Amino acid sequence: MGTKEYKAILVDDERLARNDLTLLLKNHSNIQIVGEAANGLEALDLIKELEPDLVFLDIQMPGINGFDVLEQIGSDVKVIFVTAFDEYALRAFEVNALDYLLKPVNPERLLQSIERLELLPEDTPTDLRELEYHDRLLLKLDTSLGFLKVSTIICITSAGDYSEVLCSNKKKVLVHKSMSEWETRLPEAFFNRIHRTTIVNMEFVDRLEEWFNNSFRVYLKGIEEPYVMSRRYVAKLKQKLS
Repeated sequence: MGTKEYKAILVDDERLARNDLTLLLKNHSNIQIVGEAANGLEALDLIKELEPDLVFLDIQMPGINGFDVLEQIGSDVKVIFVTAFDEYALRAFEVNALDYLLKPVNPERLLQSIERLELLPEDTPTDLRELEYHDRLLLKLDTSLGFLKVSTIICITSAGDYSEVLCSNKKKVLVHKSMSEWETRLPEAFFNRIHRTTIVNMEFVDRLEEWFNNSFRVYLKGIEEPYVMSRRYVAKLKQKLS
């Protein structure tokens, strides 16, 4: 495989699962296992001490689980989830990690994960794939970690270093993501930027009304106050609605 070596830590409360993964990784000479942890607290200590490039991370563990570990490690550490969750549930994790592996780990899937790791540009964060409309995104929402269903997003507005997400339940949450990242990752068939500070879900657009200076007001279903669409985005949005 590639020439670069990756220091890896295995995190799983089941010794047998760690042993099985260790055996599989012997076929990948560029992955050097530098430590193992049986729970989340041990994992955080090891990550701080050993500064690995890669963590194979279980989700369900006693005490500090995989979600908690994910929240506390830097983006420079790549994470591959190793979990017994079914494939549908794993879509929530795929958007926050390099990849996932379903137990029992399939050698071919492990190979795909490592190949994906090697394709990453040097010294850059993990490339994030485009989201799909029915994905569930695992994010830090306000002060806690939780799921955000992409299909429930009505609109997103800029809030300094954060963005404010309005959901279909009318709840607003602050998310530490830029507008440009949202625009890049949200499915283009459903989401459109109507202003430098606003992205809307086309499924919730009720109507457009002409306003002054060739701009428009965008009315969203169930939302009384309209959003302003600047004229630079008018043509693009009209094309989508036609």
